Amino acid sequence: MWPRPAAPSRRCLGRALPESPLRWRQEGDLWMLDDPSGPPARGLIEFIGGSYLAATPQLSYRRLLEALARCGWRIHAWSYVPGFDHQDQALAAWRRFREARRRLQPAPSVVMRLGHSLGCKLHLLAPDGGRQADGLAALSFNNFSAERSIPLLAEMGQQLGFRSEFSPSPQETLVLVERTYRQPRNLLVRFSRDQLDQSSRLLGVLQARPADQSRMLDLPGDHLTPASAGLRSNLLGDWADSPGRGRSIAELAEALSSWGCRQAATGRDAWRD
Repeated sequence: MWPRPAAPSRRCLGRALPESPLRWRQEGDLWMLDDPSGPPARGLIEFIGGSYLAATPQLSYRRLLEALARCGWRIHAWSYVPGFDHQDQALAAWRRFREARRRLQPAPSVVMRLGHSLGCKLHLLAPDGGRQADGLAALSFNNFSAERSIPLLAEMGQQLGFRSEFSPSPQETLVLVERTYRQPRNLLVRFSRDQLDQSSRLLGVLQARPADQSRMLDLPGDHLTPASAGLRSNLLGDWADSPGRGRSIAELAEALSSWGCRQAATGRDAWRD
């Protein structure tokens, strides 16, 4: 496992963290963020959130994504409402990210995909198999069945005699990852109090592939650690932020930024073809 990062400070990988607010801008279902007052961007992060938090990533994940922007990353966050056809949503996200990335000038030197919960699954199902990115950071990977994700669905199914499932199903998802996912560099982040995390099973599938470099990073927190600070601040104001959660966000952002920067120097073109 990766060593735990040092305690967070007001700097991110040698960069001072500015106090001035960052401005989000929206283009359709994509929310974009960068730090215009900072030096040139380190690279691009393509983010997909989890469950219904993902409908408003600029709010639900504000603290984490703004911390990464202050570390020097340009942010593209896809907004969506989860459905049953995860393969179709993975394709839609991939196309949207590709379209936006092609318009960037200059082109980003590093592209890191970042997902939380269901967002990890959608990145794993991307039709390019991860080849157009330098790595994937998967926070709290979750691959539950539809009935477990939506308890009311299981109850209705029993009463009405039907059964629904996501496409692909949890087992089909892991088979697809094993057969079609080509990205060797994956950082799986697992939080100590997360009762929904299924990263261990995903790690086993990834590491069974030839030349895999996937690792696990264990951090304190729970399933909502990547989102909760932003939610509390937007709902209740900055006074409602827990100092502990703020430190967790800073620690997570620093770990992700450090890992993302290391991917640029590891022979990115050798495995893409």
